[in-house]
Amino acid sequence: MKMVSNNKIAAFALLLFFVLAFCLYFELHLSPDFAHLSPGCPSTVADEEQNDDDGNASNEKPIVLLWFWPVALKFDLTLCPQNFKINSCVITANRSLYSKAKGVVIYHADIDQDLGNLPQGPRPVFQKWIWFHVEPPTGTKYPPGLENLFNLTATYRRDSDIVVRQEFTIKDPGGVKNDFVLPKKDKLVCWIVTDRHRPGTVTRERYYAELSKHVKVHLFGGGGNSFLNDDLYYPTIASCKFYLAFENSIHRDYITEKPNGAFVAGTVPIVLGPPRENYHQFYTPDSFIHVNDFPDVKSLAEFLLDLDKKDDEYMRYFEWREFYTVTPHDPAMAGRHLHPLCLTCEHLAKYDNAYHVVHDLYKWWLMS
Repeated sequence: MKMVSNNKIAAFALLLFFVLAFCLYFELHLSPDFAHLSPGCPSTVADEEQNDDDGNASNEKPIVLLWFWPVALKFDLTLCPQNFKINSCVITANRSLYSKAKGVVIYHADIDQDLGNLPQGPRPVFQKWIWFHVEPPTGTKYPPGLENLFNLTATYRRDSDIVVRQEFTIKDPGGVKNDFVLPKKDKLVCWIVTDRHRPGTVTRERYYAELSKHVKVHLFGGGGNSFLNDDLYYPTIASCKFYLAFENSIHRDYITEKPNGAFVAGTVPIVLGPPRENYHQFYTPDSFIHVNDFPDVKSLAEFLLDLDKKDDEYMRYFEWREFYTVTPHDPAMAGRHLHPLCLTCEHLAKYDNAYHVVHDLYKWWLMS
């Protein structure tokens, strides 16, 4: 019996030796070109404690690492519980926690052409890389070599793993009833625009120029006659009856925060972007005006001038508030990236063991 026991111990020791040797081989002998993709040996990370930026224990909540500050703008990473009632992980920008991070969020616009600024160390086997992108195909750069790198996508597209956008949410039936009061209006049409000369903006510029011939449009923002501080964003939109929620490019699902600003402020958005049916996937059909509803720009202007005289018809554009609600977004460029991170946190906590690889990222992205 003793001999059998010794044989079992010897066999177990030999098996353990081969497992450790296998893990060591993959960590030390992978080609340098693929070193950043190497899987970590599970036994090296299983017992590691998760910590936040200050080294405090995080009660085993998964760590989500923001690899780049989007466009180099920093913001508070601790506001998910306060702003979106999401408290299922620890979000950090501390790269020393890379080996412990369950998810690494990589902002596409900041990736170097040679991919040299992506994580280069061994990649833990449990770790997911999340491709975070908010620009349409027209404004996207395409560095080569991103095939088979990412496990999840976080974009505005509805076929993304993590859909990052603002849209109507159904009200709690037992919640507060609709107590909407229309803000005071002293302007008919407004437009806040910061960049009027980006690639792809020709369509909206032409529409604005033609509309201005028939109705006065109050222009604000870096691209307008009056610079607008972020704290004046919602009050300014609220003072207008209609707001031009014009997208800079027209692609499927590319509907940014622009209509949301109008909905939150109590204003009717006039949208220019994908077809009306695409907007119906996010908002009720009678909550906005689409430029495609009219045969030409002059017809839209005449409709707005006529609707300005009919209060009852105008108020019908707010009937959605009886059943739906909207969440304000941060008008500051830096703060807009918090919501996608919070949604990523929620996704990783909810779908712990989901496995997915985006093989041809650009082929998928250019399908829109």
